[in-house]
Amino acid sequence: MSAVRKTITSVTSAVVIAGGLALGAAGQASAASCPSSASPKISGAEAHWDLRCSGNNLTVSGWVEDTRMDGKCAVVRISAGNGAYRKVSACNSGVRKSFNFTFAKTKSAQLRLAIA
Repeated sequence: MSAVRKTITSVTSAVVIAGGLALGAAGQASAASCPSSASPKISGAEAHWDLRCSGNNLTVSGWVEDTRMDGKCAVVRISAGNGAYRKVSACNSGVRKSFNFTFAKTKSAQLRLAIA
């Protein structure tokens, strides 16, 4: 990949991470490659995650917190660039769940914060 293309890809990823992609009331998502981090907030949920690479592996770590007493759960969904999928849920207001996943043979993932 050319240096110019890598720079454009990195800048685009940074913009997506910084602003997030609003997906209606469902949640907030970002496509990211490492290293990067995000701290999305939606009505009833908030989260933080960091992406780090080591060799050809991606590690995604962070937390998700339910911030509203509505009987629903705050959920972070992670779709790694290698096709792997993980989901972490925090249910009941004030509950925070930490996560730490390593995905082999990828350096990117799509992450989404939602209420379910």
